[in-house]
This record gives sequence, C-alpha cells and structure tokens, in this order.
Amino acid sequence: MIVDQETEIQSYSLEVQIFKVLTHPARLAILEVLRDGEHCVCHMEAHLGFRQAYISQQLAVLREAGLIQDRRDGWNIFYRITDERIYDVLSAVRRFTGENDPELQKAKTLCTCPQCSSRGSMGIK
Repeated sequence: MIVDQETEIQSYSLEVQIFKVLTHPARLAILEVLRDGEHCVCHMEAHLGFRQAYISQQLAVLREAGLIQDRRDGWNIFYRITDERIYDVLSAVRRFTGENDPELQKAKTLCTCPQCSSRGSMGIK
C-alpha cells in the first residue's frame, strides 16, 4: 500500500519540476519578454535591467526545464519558448490571483543586437 502511494506521488514529479521553475520572478519576467518571439540576452538585459550574468543563470534553469531553447547566430544567442502553452499556465495563475497581465517595460538601455537594430527600434518596443 505504501509503495503504491509513493508511485502515485512520483507521477507528479514532472509537474512539480515545472512549478518550481516558475516560482522565480526573474524567470517569469524572462518568459514575458519571450512572449512575442525570440530575443537575445542583451535585449532581455535592456528591458529587465538585470545583469547579463544573472539573466544567463535564469535562462539556464529555464532551458534545463525544457521551457526554452536557444539558437546561435554568430556572436549572438537567441532564446525562444519551446511550447506556447506555458502562457496558458501563466494566464490561469493570473486569473486565479486576480492579477493583470504584466506590461513589458520600455527598455532601460538600448539593445544594439542585429535583430533589434534591424527592427529600427534599437530594442525599444
């Protein structure tokens, strides 16, 4: 009987891992930045105001959990969501808490990566 209960509880381990990853405000902010497509670390740094090393640490956790993936383009690495359904989860939590969708802040600094530069906005949305 105890073995059956342990097996039943272990079946939740993948969900628990995802929820643990989502318990960090910086990771949620990164996911919000990625909501509109792939971005480089310098773009996230410009919008979130965190240091590049800190963002990279949080990106590693998100990547390890399988929530994001990266693509190298020359010197730049671009990150994107692997499954858009994660936003359904985040929206459900917001409905539960009564919070509004967060608005992405204007860039605190200019992002000069090739992707932002090609948009003509220098990273400012």
